[in-house]
Amino acid sequence: MHISEGVVSAPVLGAGAALTAVGVAVGLKKIDYQRLPVVAILSAVFFVASLIHIPLGPASVHLLMIGLVGLILGWGAFPAIFMGLALQALLFQFGGLLVLGVNTFNMAFPALLAYLFFIPLVRKENRSLVLVGGFLAGSLSVLLSSLLTALSLYLSGEAFRQAAQALVLAHVPVMAIEGVVTALAAAFLKQVRPAMLAADPS
Repeated sequence: MHISEGVVSAPVLGAGAALTAVGVAVGLKKIDYQRLPVVAILSAVFFVASLIHIPLGPASVHLLMIGLVGLILGWGAFPAIFMGLALQALLFQFGGLLVLGVNTFNMAFPALLAYLFFIPLVRKENRSLVLVGGFLAGSLSVLLSSLLTALSLYLSGEAFRQAAQALVLAHVPVMAIEGVVTALAAAFLKQVRPAMLAADPS
């Protein structure tokens, strides 16, 4: 769900850069530096997951794993996702450096909201609630990320409005898949490493 260089308008670029700068700064301030290995691993998970593109109609889609990143890292999702996207831009020319702020915000903000809204469910002892919380975190974070990306395109000009609509529709199946994957991952972590979900990263 990367936006390429030269697509979005200057005001959208500026807003994305400013919001991401705030998010990354807050995230770095709130990270427990003893958890840096966890941040690095989740940044790598995001990096790899979003490199695997599956053609769908005129576009391609991929897993994001931002719901899981958000549930574990909270505000730390901003620097983790920022690093993943920066490496993709530098190594594989996915997205770009000028649009890095917009792309980061469009993925990191939904990850943060997944934490704020659904970590209480995931921390419950009831396995069914953990699965529900994980599914909602995974699926709704993809939905919001696609809507924010579509909004970035929509605000950048009339020519991108049809592409913005197609982007959201293309990610409907990804929402379901990501919800299931995040639910299973959350339930697994709850069973074998509950401390990863019990820690308060915000």
